[in-house]
Amino acid sequence: MRILVVLFVFMSLLLEAQQTEYVDFKQISADLEFVPDSAKVKGQVAISFKILQTVDSVSIDAKNFEVCNGDATKWINYDLKHSYDGQKIWIKGKFVPGEMYTYNLHYETVPKKALYFLTKNGNYHIWTQGQGKYTSNWLPSFDDVNEKVVFDLQIQFDKDYKVLANGQLDKIDELEGLKAWHYSMKKPMSSYLVALVIGKYEVDLKKSDLGTLIELYYYPEKQEELETTYRYSKGIFDFMEQELEYEYPWLVYRQVPVHDFLYAGMENTSLTIFSDAFVVDSIGYNDANYINVNAHELAHQWFGDLVTAKSGEHHWLQEGFATYYALLAERELFGDDHYHFQLYQSAQELGRQDDAGNGTSLLNPKSSSLTFYQRGAWVLHALRTQIGNAAFRRAVNTYLKTYEFSSAETDDFLSIVEAQTEEDLSEFKEMWIVQRRFPFEAAIALLRKQSEYINEYIMIDCSANSSKCADYLKYGVSDEAKIKVISQQPGLVTKTTFKNGYKVRRAIAQYVTTIPKGLKSDYETLLKDPSYQTVESALYNLWVNFPADRSKYLSLTKSIEGNHKKNVRLLWLILNLNTPEYQSDQNQELYNELVSYTNPMYNADLRMDTFQYLELLKACNDACKINLEQAKSHHNWRLVKFAKETRME
Repeated sequence: MRILVVLFVFMSLLLEAQQTEYVDFKQISADLEFVPDSAKVKGQVAISFKILQTVDSVSIDAKNFEVCNGDATKWINYDLKHSYDGQKIWIKGKFVPGEMYTYNLHYETVPKKALYFLTKNGNYHIWTQGQGKYTSNWLPSFDDVNEKVVFDLQIQFDKDYKVLANGQLDKIDELEGLKAWHYSMKKPMSSYLVALVIGKYEVDLKKSDLGTLIELYYYPEKQEELETTYRYSKGIFDFMEQELEYEYPWLVYRQVPVHDFLYAGMENTSLTIFSDAFVVDSIGYNDANYINVNAHELAHQWFGDLVTAKSGEHHWLQEGFATYYALLAERELFGDDHYHFQLYQSAQELGRQDDAGNGTSLLNPKSSSLTFYQRGAWVLHALRTQIGNAAFRRAVNTYLKTYEFSSAETDDFLSIVEAQTEEDLSEFKEMWIVQRRFPFEAAIALLRKQSEYINEYIMIDCSANSSKCADYLKYGVSDEAKIKVISQQPGLVTKTTFKNGYKVRRAIAQYVTTIPKGLKSDYETLLKDPSYQTVESALYNLWVNFPADRSKYLSLTKSIEGNHKKNVRLLWLILNLNTPEYQSDQNQELYNELVSYTNPMYNADLRMDTFQYLELLKACNDACKINLEQAKSHHNWRLVKFAKETRME
């Protein structure tokens, strides 16, 4: 009996793996309704497919649906029925090879993953994150990334909200208190790239040089941050099309920030969703901005969306390419030195990963993000160096055209390069892709040959005090070189060092923690720098070093909120509560404000930082503890992990 069960499971897995061989799913058209108060999805879905080989059943992934009913549109005279096992919908019938079928499903579900119902400023805020195999938690679809389908979505929701989804917006129907938004795709895509966002947004419209509509969404209350958030967006888009010589394939491109997103960004086809931590003002822009993520997710529209990796072992074809082309976009904006320094830093990280024994082959599906992203980018930089710019661009363009709207493997790409160049890449593949260790020495040698900037940076070593290192801070070496000197020998900082730009001054605030009295007045100027990180570090260091002036420093910074984590405000509250001579009559009010930032209405990063401060103070009250317990069931895995590992007295 056990043998039969094992055989049945094996055959089921085999049939699932081979489904694309006997059925070609063409289109999924869904009419969707969302019930935020119960976090429920109600849907009517029409699934169209063509039978390729004789078979009596086909399947669609659908995880943990509550209700699932269906019926067939009889394009030919055969009855279809379905069954549902909690994970898959099985459509059964006497299928005829070469014939088309459409099956209609009606379902309801409360998704456990991939679709998140939140509130922001008292309004509903709904968004998806389907990377991997998660879209089937809210929409009947396919966990197999190689099954590409044309998706058309119609979404009904409150008329006062914006509803965004993949593809072209064909029309908006006015209903009683509602609107129905009709979106359609013209080309097939993998299910994990299906996306929607519902929220209160405004939009800024632009057009690329080749005529693609670019829609940049923003919160109405954050209009002043629109330019700094989306800076260079059109230029990045135009650069990608020019560099790839392949026109953007999805008709329209939307970008939208969401609250408490799980990652930095996600490249859903024609609809990039990104964390609203990147919604920054002109000061926050200098500390952390959206530019690299912006370029990375856009590059995915070709590498990942247009051409998808067949399996996890080829994941670098998506992340490595997106990382590399984001670097190229930054090179276009900020120059060769910036580009080479980013590669140098990633090589150092990869080297440290190997030294710690954590390095893996780029073809290992369990590799780290560092490997897939940064080593993958290094493969392309090394390859372009070896075969030349023209051959590299031709090969990439041929790769995109050959595998557009389908899937590819590593050897598919390398074979195209070999055909374009008549080179044998077997040694290159072994060295840069296959072997476990990243070829660190070869990478650094390559950079040193290409960049005097990197040579200068590497030459500097101030780990042992040196009179030469003091000279570096006086003369025209790069900001990165000066930062390296300051990090190794903070005691070399002089009044002259403060005359540098905000990057070097930020390093002073970070590394010069014991402030000489002769530098006090210069150090105080850091409190007005265009960097929230600088202000945070400088405020703390000044408060510690000069107790007699604590009230002055708190007064100078009392109106500064800081970044999305309110980094300056949180520190200010803590220091204020520990400065008896300053506003001690407001301690209870300030403490209540501090505790309030543990509330679920705030972003996960801010909440975690606040919990840490309260833990340090041993001051987590009942409200704080309730919020910490609530955090254990949050959708953000980082906050959940933090909450479960944090013990408050």
